[in-house]
Amino acid sequence: MDRMTSPDDRTARPGTPGTAPDATGWVDVCAVSDLEVNWGEAAIVAGHEYAVFRTNDDRVFVTDHRDPRSGALVMARGIVGRHGERHTVASPLYKETYDLATGECVAGGDHLLPVHPVRLRDGRVLLRPAD
Repeated sequence: MDRMTSPDDRTARPGTPGTAPDATGWVDVCAVSDLEVNWGEAAIVAGHEYAVFRTNDDRVFVTDHRDPRSGALVMARGIVGRHGERHTVASPLYKETYDLATGECVAGGDHLLPVHPVRLRDGRVLLRPAD
C-alpha cells in the first residue's frame, strides 16, 4: 500500500480516503486496520506526501514522507522503534532518528521532521494537511 489513493481517486469520489479536507479541516486517509504495526505507509493528500505510522501500542503518527536531510521521499520506509519513552522512526538513508510526536531529531543530527496532527475516529485515520 505505497499510495493510499491515486490522484484520480481524490477528485472522482468525494468521501473516500484522500479527498479534500472536510468542513473541520480533516482528511480521511485510511482505516487503522490498513496499517501494519511498526511499519510506515506513504499517503498523498492534496499533492503532499505523508508517512503514516502505527506503533505497537496502536498509536498513529503522521510525518512528512520527505527525509529532512536528503530530501528523498523515503520516511515511510524508515525503521519504527523507541528512544526511551519516545516513539521514533530512523531514516532509511542516513539513520537519523526522529521523535514521531515532535519531529525532533533524537539521534544523528540537527534536522527536524515535520509532523502533522492526526486523529482516530471510528477506526479511521484522519490528518490535518500541511498548508
